[in-house]
Amino acid sequence: MTLARFINENLDSILAEWEAFALTLHREAETVTALALRNHAREILQAMARDMENTQTATQQSDKSKGWGPVLEGKETAAATHGALLHLVGFDLRQLAAEYRALRASVLRLWREHLSAHEDQALTEMTRFNEAVDQALSESVARYSDELGRSRNTFLAILGHDLRSPLTVIAMSANRLATPGKVAATELEVVTRIRQSVLSMNLMIRDLLEYTRTRLGKGIPVVPILYDVGLACERAHDEVQAAHPDCEIDLELVGDLRAEIDPARFAQVLSNLLNNAVQYGERDRSIALLARGEPDSVELQVTNFGTVIPAEMLQVIFNPLVQVHDEGAASRSFSTSIGLGLFIADDIVRAHGGTLKVSSSEGSGTVFSIQIPRTSRRRVIA
Repeated sequence: MTLARFINENLDSILAEWEAFALTLHREAETVTALALRNHAREILQAMARDMENTQTATQQSDKSKGWGPVLEGKETAAATHGALLHLVGFDLRQLAAEYRALRASVLRLWREHLSAHEDQALTEMTRFNEAVDQALSESVARYSDELGRSRNTFLAILGHDLRSPLTVIAMSANRLATPGKVAATELEVVTRIRQSVLSMNLMIRDLLEYTRTRLGKGIPVVPILYDVGLACERAHDEVQAAHPDCEIDLELVGDLRAEIDPARFAQVLSNLLNNAVQYGERDRSIALLARGEPDSVELQVTNFGTVIPAEMLQVIFNPLVQVHDEGAASRSFSTSIGLGLFIADDIVRAHGGTLKVSSSEGSGTVFSIQIPRTSRRRVIA
């Protein structure tokens, strides 16, 4: 039996082993089912089998060894789509490479059961050679990935820090122009837009610096004190409402809201969630911020009505650099999203020992729900 025929006739067995291994690579692998990555693996194997059944020239063989072929021709293959989705659910280069190594090992191991003793010896030697190449590749990819991530994150940290200085000058100039009598009433609208843009850029830079901090191994520091969560809600509400006076943001505080939190960090969480709601919410529907005291915890909800978030996106929305595509939101000038706000909010909430969840439906809107214990502890996420 040829290997190509064996693959086609044993797809289910091969994929079963591949799935079991994929789920051991990363906690985000649990989203594999929802994103249909297994279907891509089936298509990848079938494409490999078709390729092996066709004759191959020396040039074609050379091109494949260099990673050319369909990619060079601009074709979107199942393997290319698979790679994009692995990135979406949080896999890194090492995990992607490990997945393909496991796929190859599964195919060869299962195929060996159908070979004669003589053929099996030859396949064993070939398998050992492949394993040696895989080990060398794994070591190289790991070091390359680490160095690439370190240099990228250092660059982002420096960029975010250096952008703050000129932005501060713009903010101070806009505030001075906003003083009564400095400019004509007809020009105040322009000044207001400048101030809104400065706030948006400040939020982006803040998120960028927080993200690079986590990626450089320093984590987001959280120093909890006994504090009224309602005050943090009011602070975030007033900040976002002032920046977007055309949006109606309702605030409701219920019960005893005292808990051990880091006030500045928790206000940052609420600010990120409210700005997200402003960006994606409908203009004619109000946004709601609710905080309610429970016996052992404080629960909060930020609700907006807009485009329903697809179920598959709900599973990865807290991953860094993930954005929900929304034509309406994309066209708004006040967008503050670079795909980091929800990731950072989730990081801070978890540092408080709490949880941040999201649901989205036509009837109930998009609801981000926070639950934090009244008693927290100092913690830094590395």
